[in-house]
Amino acid sequence: MAKSKDGPKGRQAPEVEIETPRVAGEGAAAAEGAAAAVAGERVDTADEADDDVEPKRVTRRGVVTAERTREADPSESAEAAEAGGDELAPRRKKLKTEVYEAELSKLAVELHKLEDWVTHKRLRIVLLFEGRDAAGKGGAIKTITAALNPRVARVVALGVPTEREKTQWYFQRYVAHFPAAGEIVFFDRSWYNRSGVEHVMGFCTPEEYDEFLRSCPEFERMLVRSGILLFKYWFSVSEEEQERRFVARLNDPTKRWKLSPIDLASRTKWVDYSRAKDEMFSYTDIKQAPWYVVNADDKKRARLNMIRHFLSLVPYEAVPATEIVLPPRQTEKREGYMRPPITDMTWIPEDY
Repeated sequence: MAKSKDGPKGRQAPEVEIETPRVAGEGAAAAEGAAAAVAGERVDTADEADDDVEPKRVTRRGVVTAERTREADPSESAEAAEAGGDELAPRRKKLKTEVYEAELSKLAVELHKLEDWVTHKRLRIVLLFEGRDAAGKGGAIKTITAALNPRVARVVALGVPTEREKTQWYFQRYVAHFPAAGEIVFFDRSWYNRSGVEHVMGFCTPEEYDEFLRSCPEFERMLVRSGILLFKYWFSVSEEEQERRFVARLNDPTKRWKLSPIDLASRTKWVDYSRAKDEMFSYTDIKQAPWYVVNADDKKRARLNMIRHFLSLVPYEAVPATEIVLPPRQTEKREGYMRPPITDMTWIPEDY
């Protein structure tokens, strides 16, 4: 099978320091003042409690622990590379919560501006979030959409295809969820299931897999030509960090639902998933819709870096706000209305 001419770029995501985001267009001065208005909009996800633990990690540059750093034995480095780990850099110090929240509030203002611009210009945006299990894809999506209007930004997380969907063109059930003008759609996993879990776990035939690798680049080029802004993010997590998150989910009853049988089976197929990802990138990392890799071992840094990068890809400006005037409220006395006794209603107990 001949590979696409748009092969892997060989890019390695750099370490990005957290900075104040770019403010596009006019109204830059207003952004700082508006940031205070959203400073309290912190998004807590079920995974966030995991972030305060410093586990031992093996990276390609050394063995890093919370207490010290030492040079890795050459055999350890070779073993880590052989295992197909996704780590991009040594472990960094955890981002402080107050820094994270301050930066997130600034980015929330920019996301709101982008949303207004998308509505104003009737743009269509599709974002794909892919990566290994427990890489933090869902938490990143929740963080972004918390600042957006749900009538503009939608999240699509499809389950197992129905018997009818299995007989359709493979991309058909995803196309049904594509955005109309003025909408943003976030895919929490996407059509890349075929080159990942379906291929590794044997849920598709070799012929179906080969056809996907051939047709997917052309499908995405077609989307871009139609005017859709397509952005693909791969959340990269190390083997050690994924293990720690799995254990945290196993020990927390409120997170145990996240451990599906497929998640558990993926532990025995880590290298198989690495090979599948490498081949997927070699076919689908095309210049019209490249893959952007997010170092996701630190969830807070991953969310901030991903949001900031996304904002840098879409040229947008602050849309002048329409003045809103509150009309006078209708009064009960003027309308001759009398409320029924509150004892006639069933109230919930005030336990707090």
